[in-house]
Amino acid sequence: MAKSKKKRTNIIIAILVLLVLGFFFIFRPVMNIKAKATALVTSAKELKAVFAKNDMALLKSKMTSFSNQYQDFEKTSQSIYWLSFIPYVSDFKNGVEGGGYLVKAGVDSVAAIEPYADLIGFKKGETSFVEKSAQDRLQTAVLTLDKLVQKVDPISADIDMANKKISQINPDRYPGKIGSLDLKGQITNVQEQFAGLTSLFVDAKPLIKKLPELLGSKEEKTYLLLYQNDKELRATGGFLTFYAILKVKGGKITIDRSDDIYSLDATIADHPKAPPEILTYHKGVSLFYIRDSNLSPDFVESLKLFNSLYDRSGAKVSYDGVIALDSKILVDMLTIFGDTKVNGINFSAKTDKRCNCAEAIYTLFDIVDRPVGYLKENRKGILGQLMYTLFYKAIGYSPSKYWGTLMQTMYKNLQDKDILLNFNDPAVQKSIEQLNFAGRIRDFSGDYLHINNVNFAGAKSNLFVSETVDSKTTGRQREVTIEFRNPYPPSDCNLEHGGLCLNAILRNWIRFYVPKGSKLVSFQGSEKPVQTYDDLGKTVFEGFLEVPTQGKATAIVKYTLPDNVSTDKMMIQKQPGISNQTWKVEVNGKDYLRRALGTR
Repeated sequence: MAKSKKKRTNIIIAILVLLVLGFFFIFRPVMNIKAKATALVTSAKELKAVFAKNDMALLKSKMTSFSNQYQDFEKTSQSIYWLSFIPYVSDFKNGVEGGGYLVKAGVDSVAAIEPYADLIGFKKGETSFVEKSAQDRLQTAVLTLDKLVQKVDPISADIDMANKKISQINPDRYPGKIGSLDLKGQITNVQEQFAGLTSLFVDAKPLIKKLPELLGSKEEKTYLLLYQNDKELRATGGFLTFYAILKVKGGKITIDRSDDIYSLDATIADHPKAPPEILTYHKGVSLFYIRDSNLSPDFVESLKLFNSLYDRSGAKVSYDGVIALDSKILVDMLTIFGDTKVNGINFSAKTDKRCNCAEAIYTLFDIVDRPVGYLKENRKGILGQLMYTLFYKAIGYSPSKYWGTLMQTMYKNLQDKDILLNFNDPAVQKSIEQLNFAGRIRDFSGDYLHINNVNFAGAKSNLFVSETVDSKTTGRQREVTIEFRNPYPPSDCNLEHGGLCLNAILRNWIRFYVPKGSKLVSFQGSEKPVQTYDDLGKTVFEGFLEVPTQGKATAIVKYTLPDNVSTDKMMIQKQPGISNQTWKVEVNGKDYLRRALGTR
């Protein structure tokens, strides 16, 4: 009996000791951590609000305060790290330590930009930069970039460490949903965002470090600017309409030349015979012109064709890089900065009912394409003047007013391939390609689909044509149906009448890029013999169809995927310049995508 009583006493004492230890080493630390975490969340929301105020002094103060608060939170959190043998505590530890590296990157970023705050739109309590002329602003920005990019490496290293810590968290340990909270989904989303942010820093570093040099900090740089008219869709985004030669030195930009692409073609004395694609699908074209050279859906490959002709030109100027833009850039800039006049002509982003497009687009078509009984001097050169005017309008404003919106818009334009870049510098070009800003057909080990449309002599009908793509996969069999609709009446395309020929029958050369080794079962809707071949590491199914005004046309392609390609993941690569295209993707009866295409 005595032994039994002593045993019960020992058990009670052990439980009491465990409760005491649990209180001091688990419960109380957890409560302290929870309290500090709640305060930290509140502080983080305040910090986010401070960013919107564009006040550098306030931002630096708040960032320093938040960093100190986070360090205190980290110190408190260490009190339960001795329980890291428990997976959930280990995940917590990795999350806290990852956050610490991210906060450090934020502090370093603020310290790096502080001396140049007014250049990027933050107030510093002074007006020296704002009072400078637009040209002087750009030169000042370029000359200070050299100092700013030196901070890229340590910031990138901290972000990389944050990603490594957070990637060690296992989301499969957590439930899918607790009430309305999708815990597993949130953890996965955070991990993906960190991985993307890390990849962006790694891929962009060579470009960021070279940016001052690209803007002429050491020596003058020359760039070829190409405007692709996406309303007359071509393989890399649109018909090559005009070109300009830009010179950049120390941030000072000048337009050396701005002209019609037809004028550039006229400087070639002897045009070669047109390649088979043009002879087969184009209308009444037997020679190879620069304006038709963007035949490959891969921008780098199309530039090789461009240069094969450009090298023959008497107006050739050696360049350090190429910048290709489509009409989306023009409309976005006019949306941000408002109506802009060039040579007494007003350009606006407001919708014009005559084309259901921006007034600026219709105005350009009216200047460039409407036939008149007199010579239009440098008719397409006005595009270069307009872009030049908009650029200097942009840097003429106070940075805090528009630059944030402009940078966000331009970044989206790069993602959506409304801007394509190509540089002679191998390190910069590699960075551009890794960022997917180079317009390349991407390598992908899994399932893949890219549909490429080319408007050959179909006026500006891509303004009016909408496309619906329906992809259905069952096992290894896929059926892709693409329906083109043009509900609008035709334009008066009789040159003698002086009408503006915008809407006409769309003559569409179409190519389906699919995983290499895919086997074509059938191709319905092509009005010319179907071609099957390999290109750019893919298998291609090629055809041609016409879309009538106030009518529709359909292409249906059925094929079998190769055995070595998994259908678990599928990359749909967007064609540059494409719009009015809606996708539906179904795999084994399950919907995966029902929306306008926005993937890169």
